[in-house]
Amino acid sequence: MTLVLAGGTVVTSIDPVRIEAADVVVRDGRVLRVGPAPDLGPADGRIDCHDCLVIPGNVCAHTHLYSSLARGMPYHLEPPRAFLEILRRVWWRLDRGLDEASVRASALVGGMEALLSGTTTLFDHHASPNAIDGSLDVIAEALATLGIRSVLAYEVSDRDGVERAAGGVAENRRFAARVEAGSLPLARAMVGAHASFTLSEATLAACADVARSTGTGLHVHVAEDAADEEDCRARFGIAVVERLAGADALDERTLLAHGVHLSEAEIAIARGAGVSFAHNARSNMNNAVGRAPVRRFGERVALGTDGIGADMFEESRVAYFRGREDGAAADPRWALTRLAEGARLAGRAFGEPLLGRIEAGAPADLVVLDHEAPAPVDEASFPGHWIFGLSARAVRDVVVGGDVVVRDRQLELVGQDWLTDHARAEASRLWARLDGIAEHPFDPRTAAVR
Repeated sequence: MTLVLAGGTVVTSIDPVRIEAADVVVRDGRVLRVGPAPDLGPADGRIDCHDCLVIPGNVCAHTHLYSSLARGMPYHLEPPRAFLEILRRVWWRLDRGLDEASVRASALVGGMEALLSGTTTLFDHHASPNAIDGSLDVIAEALATLGIRSVLAYEVSDRDGVERAAGGVAENRRFAARVEAGSLPLARAMVGAHASFTLSEATLAACADVARSTGTGLHVHVAEDAADEEDCRARFGIAVVERLAGADALDERTLLAHGVHLSEAEIAIARGAGVSFAHNARSNMNNAVGRAPVRRFGERVALGTDGIGADMFEESRVAYFRGREDGAAADPRWALTRLAEGARLAGRAFGEPLLGRIEAGAPADLVVLDHEAPAPVDEASFPGHWIFGLSARAVRDVVVGGDVVVRDRQLELVGQDWLTDHARAEASRLWARLDGIAEHPFDPRTAAVR
């Protein structure tokens, strides 16, 4: 089948910005050409893109889909005053309340909201300590029903005991084998690890071994809060990145999330190993953990949301404004470069170097924006339109791998009304379970995670 996105203004690349007025011809999941469309047969399709922008799909480089049912969640404990209390009183209670049904519902909601905001690939970091086995399959299959790409990892941690830590390692290994077998074409695997301060030496070594043996890479929180660095120095006399390097956990496939409190020496080690960073500006602000030294991270910096949805228009805008405030973002092109790096990161995971571009041979991950610009849109002005004019509300149609997955602002493959009704019911059941879950007892100062 041939699909033609006809008559639009096509942003063939966002880094550097390249724009032309053209049709986009898609066949067998890929862009066949950007140019005049052929005559269509009766089985072919056409999307009218006149007065619209056609852009590459966005990528969220770090999220937690399990948080999708948490908005508005009742809270009856003392308000958290520090980062560790946020984890113990909110997120580590929530993840212990998850079962298979709520994991699936969370993935469906997070995937739906990603697609409706123009995000076509998610890097998810999952935790459900009472429902570990098969949890990545549940997420991958839920996201596949929506038609969105994903790179999935189970968040290994010793905070819930050595048995669950071992279960998390095994889940990452098992899922990587399933992906390698080719049964999940829209999914890829990484190995997830929570953070140094909840990882024993044995567990970190096991995660690094699975990442190496499966060729997938480690996806880990690093120095999100100062407590991570303080714990590492107290236990091992070294910094977090030095510990990861000593475990042979750093290479060009590694994804480090946050990095707020990394030292210059740690950044140099990480950059020397070729790692990628996921910058999560809104989450850092919300958790009051500090300002990531993004401008010292180098070029391999992508943007994530850390579970605050998957709207990369909003995330890139906030990251840009924070960068302007810190002197790290000279002009709006900075945000587009970071988004393009997310696409390059996804392209490496999928073995698709042209992912994130609209040109012959590229995967057809495309977004149609219904945007009536009040000023000219060209290669020079597009970055300014992105920051000061465009938003997720302009997303009209979404194509992933050549399949139309959002048409006229509605999901195409799953009933949107059913999904939201189902999610509300699962959220109510999850919230009810949380009433019986106390603050998590883990404290890195007293825990035996040597």
